[in-house]
Amino acid sequence: MQPEEILACPPRVLSQDQRAFYLEKGYLLVDELIDAETIAGLNRVTAAFVEKSRERRESDGVYDLAPGHCADAPRVRRLKTPDAQDKAYWDFACGLLADVAADLVGPNVAFHHSKLNFKWADSDPTANAVRWHQDAPFYPHTNYSPLTIGTYLTDVAADDGPLIVLPGSHDGPLYDHYDAAGTWTGCLSDADAAGLDTSQAQVLAGSAGSITVHNCRSVHASEPARSSTARPLLLNAYTSADAFAYTANPSRSRNDRALLRGEAVRWAHHDPRPGQVPPDWSKGYTSIFAAQAGEEQAAE
Repeated sequence: MQPEEILACPPRVLSQDQRAFYLEKGYLLVDELIDAETIAGLNRVTAAFVEKSRERRESDGVYDLAPGHCADAPRVRRLKTPDAQDKAYWDFACGLLADVAADLVGPNVAFHHSKLNFKWADSDPTANAVRWHQDAPFYPHTNYSPLTIGTYLTDVAADDGPLIVLPGSHDGPLYDHYDAAGTWTGCLSDADAAGLDTSQAQVLAGSAGSITVHNCRSVHASEPARSSTARPLLLNAYTSADAFAYTANPSRSRNDRALLRGEAVRWAHHDPRPGQVPPDWSKGYTSIFAAQAGEEQAAE
């Protein structure tokens, strides 16, 4: 759908100003949208997964573990597909956030994937920072409606490594996420990153229960965490139901393409702008942290 068509649909959660801001800038921050009771419940489930990770010695289909992870000091970089790991995460993805997605992509909303990222201040910063990148090259679709909604499970200040986004970059170019040797890096090259105008970059810090939203074309990153918190960030990605993936979902769960709002569609919407094709994710994917740190190539 075109922006004017989306805005013509009655809003569910967001104001018209917030919807228009997202469509123009490619991102949105809504402070304390999620109630404290819901956040507390998600934190209880999350703490249980971190505790269980003490039993793991290496990354697997559930956990992406940072270098230095051990039973005495668990360092989970990512809980993979939380929507499939616990009903609490899936119920959350199907609730208010799906209404937010409908406000921004149109009334017919499909689920794409979820992940729960952590940042540990005492871990290797190369495994903790996220370099400038776009999401669209990871999972190209027939159009650029896919967006990701992040939920802060704790208060996140500038020292906690919050999302940083370049306003309006969703209407700019798609960048190459391979290096000169043809190896997937999951980020912009040093030369492309150096050419970005970061003077208007927005640091999306927020208190627990706040959400961030960014479009799949938006250029974004995050700094290393420098505080003592683990900065759990629950990410849920949605698409307009008329967006169909060209390649395998890198974070596929049993809920892939579940219709959460509206109706199934019979026609795909194609954006004429080209998109880069990623590696074959059907054999597995670890995390953006592993790719950008130069660890083994995204294999589970």
